[in-house]
Amino acid sequence: MNPYEYVEAHQHEFLEELKEWLRMPSISTLSQHKPDLLRAAEWARQQLESIGLTRVELFPTAGNPVVYGEWLEAGKNAPTVLIYGHYDVQPADDPSKQWKSKPFEPEIRDGNLYARGATDDKGQTLTQIKAVQSLLAAGQLPVNVKFVIEGEEESGSDHLYPFVEQHLDLLKADVLVVSDTGMMGLDRPSIVVSLRGIVSMEFEVRGPSHDLHSGLYGGMVHNPAQALVEIMAAMHRPDGKVAVPGFYDKVRELSGVERAEIAQNPITVERFKEETGAPQPWGEPNYSMQERAGTRPTFEINGIVGGWTGEGGKTVIPEKAVAKVSCRLVAEQDPVEIFELIQRYLAEITPSTVTSSVRLLHKGMWSLVDTQSLYMQAAVRAFEYGFGKRPIFMREGGSIPIMGFMQEKLNAPVVLMGFGLPDDNLHGPNEKYCLECFARGMKTAIYFLHSLGTRG
Repeated sequence: MNPYEYVEAHQHEFLEELKEWLRMPSISTLSQHKPDLLRAAEWARQQLESIGLTRVELFPTAGNPVVYGEWLEAGKNAPTVLIYGHYDVQPADDPSKQWKSKPFEPEIRDGNLYARGATDDKGQTLTQIKAVQSLLAAGQLPVNVKFVIEGEEESGSDHLYPFVEQHLDLLKADVLVVSDTGMMGLDRPSIVVSLRGIVSMEFEVRGPSHDLHSGLYGGMVHNPAQALVEIMAAMHRPDGKVAVPGFYDKVRELSGVERAEIAQNPITVERFKEETGAPQPWGEPNYSMQERAGTRPTFEINGIVGGWTGEGGKTVIPEKAVAKVSCRLVAEQDPVEIFELIQRYLAEITPSTVTSSVRLLHKGMWSLVDTQSLYMQAAVRAFEYGFGKRPIFMREGGSIPIMGFMQEKLNAPVVLMGFGLPDDNLHGPNEKYCLECFARGMKTAIYFLHSLGTRG
């Protein structure tokens, strides 16, 4: 039985295993889920062990453990592929509001598997694991393979950075493969060639020393919630550009060739509305929607809390108000430098009637991919085999905080082999993973690994 036949024969078994992993609410941003994160890590360790890797370890860190596995039986002359993934997931918020099924009870509907983590990133990580399993079962794995699966991607990968620094020899590879991105569609296969960086922050505005009666003090005390939204509004200009001085200083303008390349993959207004549910697009008017999403930096308010938000009314002027904010950064922008620019601007625009502060939560560098490397060309052929069409290159607006760092430290080219779809709702309600993507993704990954080991 060849590896492709093996995938076909074990498709149901693989799907049931994915469901088992998805039932673990491994939310890295919420401390109460630490036991679930440990269970999810141990599950991944057992998976790597069960498929026949010759060395599998759970490395403890100051945060969540790193799962490592390797199979180096192809020999010293064969390429070594390092596959990255993560077992932590985003919070599911209030499942009663918008989820059609329980976020940690996987459910299949209309050819999709719905659950938190289905596409980001348990489903995509398992796609790679099962591709390796199929090649091993068929006795046809011609490359050395290593896995590093972390549990903090959704909270900044803080403890993976020192792990990588301390284990450069262990992680040494010829190419780094990441399945944590997406493509334009089942009939529009694509490969991501850039990721934006990120800086995540918490803003706090304080006024009185305690909550005040709005009838007694309203009109003489600057409400911190009002001051916060005034400050947040001042972060953008009317044209959608970020107003922070120096924010765009290192942003390189797109060349005509780059803009023409991006224009080959347009986002129509109809597609925008279908994917987002928003009434109209928004953003910098001199850039297309695709350019805004993949090549321009942003300042996004992720959430605001202040005062009374429970049932019914409570007429108070709150002591403080808080906003969670993140900036997506493009090539040459440094997260620390951007944070310092924002910190300085906040101090300048904060009225004297309140006090303000901003705290850095986490950061990550941008990443660019060499489209001419032999590994990328192998990926192109693999996607063409798995999805029936030659893939196009696309720029991704999302971030994988550790990616640029690993690319630099390991001195290895990156292939972003993502199988998610635009409507997978990663980070949102009703997250899903298309079953067809799961099946074709495994075949694509098999073809990629096999072609690397048999080239020339």
